[in-house]
Amino acid sequence: MTEVRFYHLQKQNLDEALPLILEKAYASGHRTIVRMASEDEAERMAGHLWSFRQQSFIPHGTKKDGNAAMQPIWITDDGEENPNNAKTLILTQGRTQDDISSFELCCEMLDGRNDNQVSEARKRWKEYQSKGYDVTYWHQSEEGTWEKK
Repeated sequence: MTEVRFYHLQKQNLDEALPLILEKAYASGHRTIVRMASEDEAERMAGHLWSFRQQSFIPHGTKKDGNAAMQPIWITDDGEENPNNAKTLILTQGRTQDDISSFELCCEMLDGRNDNQVSEARKRWKEYQSKGYDVTYWHQSEEGTWEKK
């Protein structure tokens, strides 16, 4: 059964938090797909990941790069594609996906400063629970680490 995690961004923004989560996913050997709001946002995030930290290496690709099946992390705005056979799905910027059952883990990253994203996430929480998914909520501590509530 798919595990669903809601990451409520309050101390960091997406550009700060997503690379850290992707580093952990890559280090664990998890193939990941990240859904962004638009192709421009996907390309912007891809560029950001290359320059996030000098000591960091987060291999990834987008439509512009091609070779989706070979990419350990695929960043896209496309509907429900899974061209890299990812087992981890990360939904950002209010993106949703109808069927998450083929993933082991689905992470929803919501901007705590965006009331609409928070409200919509509450609705999806209830939907996921009604479908029997293991749903958890994560928030950032004062130090910026993630804590499960």
